[in-house]
Amino acid sequence: MRFILSLLWLVTPLCSLADTGPVENRWGMTFLAIPSGQFIMGTRDIDAATMEHPSGDASQIRDETPPHPVNIGTFHLGRTEVTQQQWLAVMDTRPGPEANWQREDWQKLPVVTVSWHRVMDFINALNEQDSAYDYRLPTEAEWEYAARGGRDGLRPFDIDKLDEYAWTISNSGDNLQAVATRRENPFGIHDLYGNAWEWTQDWYAPDYYSNSPADNPQGPPNGIKRVRRGGSFHCPVHLVRPGYRAPELPDKRYSVLGFRLVAEPKKN
Repeated sequence: MRFILSLLWLVTPLCSLADTGPVENRWGMTFLAIPSGQFIMGTRDIDAATMEHPSGDASQIRDETPPHPVNIGTFHLGRTEVTQQQWLAVMDTRPGPEANWQREDWQKLPVVTVSWHRVMDFINALNEQDSAYDYRLPTEAEWEYAARGGRDGLRPFDIDKLDEYAWTISNSGDNLQAVATRRENPFGIHDLYGNAWEWTQDWYAPDYYSNSPADNPQGPPNGIKRVRRGGSFHCPVHLVRPGYRAPELPDKRYSVLGFRLVAEPKKN
């Protein structure tokens, strides 16, 4: 069956979440089925996004254009970011600020201060230990599709409700917070906005949207930087929205940068 974009440019789901249930592994990671569909990737209202930006300079967010239709297949995305407890169980190391590991809620904090390369080490270790599923980072397209939650606009909710969905500099006390302590998005996913930036799989190219394929884009074939998405507990509002792209060298580590995973059944 062929699907087209609605006049409102909303997601067109091709199946319901009920078709594929959640997946939970032995490390306590839960993955929810994100339905396949079509959405507009990128920022349509660049004027509104520019007005939020402190510089008021549209060139700072031009890499979010042109907005373009993208088809995404069903995938299972982590309900939350990978936590310190989960990282410790797999890697037996404690990255990030020592103070994070001394908190009473240390088990529920997103693991941070992990480079893209270190995340690859975690994924490789996880794939070796799990006989049922393989894991990877989401692509930029998958991440944005999930973050938009089937809705249009700069965010999938009114900006005056941002504090209900995201930990940002306005409500976090400038501290990392436990996962799933803000409202879930329409797909049932927590913390796609704020708390910790999230690595994606893709290389970064500022003009990639001009020639991106329509079906499950994987990003440029090579590059210098990878892409992080979503903003953090330290971020002002203009950085915390689904369309914002932040390029980063893959060996960089920050106390505001973590990740979430995609799970896929192992192929025999």
